[in-house]
Amino acid sequence: MKRLVSLTLAFVFVLAQLSHLGAQGQAVGIISGTATGTNGAALAGVTVQVVNSAGTVVGSAVTTAAGSFSVGGLTAGTFTVNVVAASGAVIGTSTATLTAAAMSATVGVSATAAAAAAAAGAAAAGGAAAAAGGISTAAVVAGVGAAAAGIGAAAVVANRDDASPSR
Repeated sequence: MKRLVSLTLAFVFVLAQLSHLGAQGQAVGIISGTATGTNGAALAGVTVQVVNSAGTVVGSAVTTAAGSFSVGGLTAGTFTVNVVAASGAVIGTSTATLTAAAMSATVGVSATAAAAAAAAGAAAAGGAAAAAGGISTAAVVAGVGAAAAGIGAAAVVANRDDASPSR
């Protein structure tokens, strides 16, 4: 009986070692690229999210000063690569496919004009809401400027000198 237990334990140990080798054979991929604004300038400090076909974010990175990013630890599959503004709005998107034969992909993601317009509209709506709620003009201007910079656009903010409701 003691011999049977020893052989069983030895067999389990060998199987455990073989299963470990199988796990090492799984390929790990990387998606890298550059994020640019509507004017073609690099988008620095924005978040890039890699989303799998099930809609789950499987990796993310923040772009460098040059707009470059790299997301690793990915399995084979087709992915959506989203550039996300500070507001959480997706301002640009691209796709990348990793296969067992090619576990790296390079993409370019640009903010679209429609996304820029939507982000500007959201910033303006936020500014109007802020004015009604008593937030300082400086905070509103800073928020609009940050939203515009996040998509590589310029923002013009007008300020009334009086508190009259119409002008």
